[in-house]
Amino acid sequence: MSRKRVVVTGMGAIGPTGNNVKTAWQNVVNGISGIDLITLFDSSVIENKIAGEVKNFDADALLGKKEAKRTDRATHFAVAATKEAIEDSGLTVDDSNRYRVGCIVGSGIGGINSLIEAVIGFTTKGHHGVSPLVVPRLLIDGSSGRVSMEFGLRGPNFCITTACATGNNCIGEGAEIIRRGQATVMIVGSTEAAITPMTIAGFNNMKTLSNRDDDPKGASRPFDLHRDGFVPGEGAAMLVLEDLEHAQARGAKIYAEVLGYGHTSDAYHPTAPLETGEGAAYAMLFALEDAGLAAKDIDYINAHGTGTPLNDAAETAAIKRALGEEAYNISISSTKSMTGHLLGAAGALEAVFSIMAIQDNVIPPTINLTTPDPACDLNYTPNVAVRKPVNVVMSNGFGFGGHNATIILGRYR
Repeated sequence: MSRKRVVVTGMGAIGPTGNNVKTAWQNVVNGISGIDLITLFDSSVIENKIAGEVKNFDADALLGKKEAKRTDRATHFAVAATKEAIEDSGLTVDDSNRYRVGCIVGSGIGGINSLIEAVIGFTTKGHHGVSPLVVPRLLIDGSSGRVSMEFGLRGPNFCITTACATGNNCIGEGAEIIRRGQATVMIVGSTEAAITPMTIAGFNNMKTLSNRDDDPKGASRPFDLHRDGFVPGEGAAMLVLEDLEHAQARGAKIYAEVLGYGHTSDAYHPTAPLETGEGAAYAMLFALEDAGLAAKDIDYINAHGTGTPLNDAAETAAIKRALGEEAYNISISSTKSMTGHLLGAAGALEAVFSIMAIQDNVIPPTINLTTPDPACDLNYTPNVAVRKPVNVVMSNGFGFGGHNATIILGRYR
């Protein structure tokens, strides 16, 4: 029995560079950063004062004021991105198919804003200060549940949490559900809204954040010799994955095909990657094996590329370990140089950018790459986008806890 082919028929995105796919992508291609000074709260209480915030977003207009209050900011983003993706796909969900349409909405931290609000309420007012809605709002699977309810999806529905590898795992596992025939359509992606004083203070005290508060747009510097940490971001992205035959039967537009998926664990350290890149390399190799491809078939790698000294060197080592000498011939970039690091939502947004690279035949740049690091000696597409044929893209996602997840997306043929 041949393996079912899984294609992407719709996309939605909301993030620091734009609140829809078209805007977010065009700003990334043009090297326009969405990182700036924090406005979501008074940043005088923390040392790091920059982030990639979602701007001009109206949850009340999306859900209505009552429903917006009942759900966390992370869920608002997930619903917005799903709405765009479903509308883009032209998919109709009704009683004839809703048990064959499922969703996976992952998150690294989930409803952290709601949790913090509840803790403050309890500390100041006791149990009367805690909303009866706090539990469903703070649950990490709250966004997945809400998306299923909002759009009437009664197929498989769950949440994946693998830190910053979450988005890639959601896409890969959604494709596997379709391949084994458990669903015909899976709406998959991830969301994050963790720009809070507590989370930023925590990352700061771990020494993982950039301290370039005087230069927000130049702060995220993946693969640069003078990189000093990542910049936190927020947002969501969702993809409509579909059995190819189903997509063809309804005349859907096909953006790309999910070709391969690999995931491994470093089993090494809570936050640091294996310096050799071994675990990440195996994720890439397994994705290539799953896709039936070789290193020479990859046109572009959307790197995890966080801008931390450890990650970028380890990812470079991993790419060379997995792809050999061919690594030097492949265009690579980190779009986190413009969006910041969306944590659990990073992989989903970067999958959208990877697919748009195929659609438009363009490699987005790694901005702020002015002084190459000798330990990072591959082609990272510094500062300016490059127009060239793009048919197959590898996208990497690596997370705290040693999670490594790689997906390979290709032009539909």
